[in-house]
Amino acid sequence: MVCRPNPALMYIRDATEVDLPAIVEIYNSAVPSRIATADLEPISVESRISWYQEHKPNSHPLWVMDCHERSNSTGQIAGWLSFQAFLVRPAYHATAELSVYVSPDFRRQGIGQQLLQRAIKQTPKLGLNTLVALIFAHNQPSLHLFQKYGFQRWGYLPQIADMGHIERDLVIMGRRVC
Repeated sequence: MVCRPNPALMYIRDATEVDLPAIVEIYNSAVPSRIATADLEPISVESRISWYQEHKPNSHPLWVMDCHERSNSTGQIAGWLSFQAFLVRPAYHATAELSVYVSPDFRRQGIGQQLLQRAIKQTPKLGLNTLVALIFAHNQPSLHLFQKYGFQRWGYLPQIADMGHIERDLVIMGRRVC
């Protein structure tokens, strides 16, 4: 069952390990298009366990948009957002890289916007003051989403990604939140 994006039926929560298969399925749905991820082949749930464990709700959370029928149930995962440490050096402790992925069933319905709005709002509470996103230059929907919420182009890396013999450019988007 696919629920419609009714705010009364959807909420953002911290991901649990039980959500990992849905998170991976959503991520893998982006692999064939070569627009949102640099992975060229689908990944496994097992390969993401340590990645999941690196996320901490009070500093670098992993959130899911949960679509449910009843207030006491867990439903379909419509999308997810992760905060990742940006470069593992002490001077970058207050900077996080954001990733947002939305299920094909829920794209273009405001899920990414809701996740990103919450990320911006919660950033100071997480001890962060700078957010970055690494987005392929041909991923216009993601570039527009981040621009809409005050992210600016902070960098451009031409032809840095070999996407199966097609070289793609990478845009570094950033926003100070303090």
